[in-house]
Amino acid sequence: MKNLATTRIADLVRRLGALTGLLECWLTPLFDLGIRLYVADVFLRSGWLKISDWESTLALFQYEYHVPVLSPHAAALLGAGGELVLPVFLILGLAGRFAAAGLFVVNLVAVVSYPDLSDLGREDHLLWGILLLVSLLHGPGRLSLDYWLHRWLKRDPHTA
Repeated sequence: MKNLATTRIADLVRRLGALTGLLECWLTPLFDLGIRLYVADVFLRSGWLKISDWESTLALFQYEYHVPVLSPHAAALLGAGGELVLPVFLILGLAGRFAAAGLFVVNLVAVVSYPDLSDLGREDHLLWGILLLVSLLHGPGRLSLDYWLHRWLKRDPHTA
């Protein structure tokens, strides 16, 4: 009787382990992709807004945003450029860690340079920063060009 119970428990543990592995195999890449798409959307919209009214953007960087070290014009160019280019790399998962790091810096500069940011705005930036750190530290995941390029470059040409 005791042996039967031990066998059933061992079988249950084995099945749960297999289920966990299956969920991890499929859900983790989807979660990674979801993070990348969500954060990229936020920054793409912000960059698009900046270039759609460039005069207002320059005025904001001149009078509202106080980016350290850079002139208002350079800060506006780098901010808009970063918000439009880096999310594309993040979506594709191409140089995904680089894109996440770049957007993390853009996010950090936005918080530091705008002293009138509301508490809710700070919470949004904190969320985006944490999500970018996930992509930066964990990588873009299996549903990315980085993953597939790495696999392609590591393959053995003699077996292909």
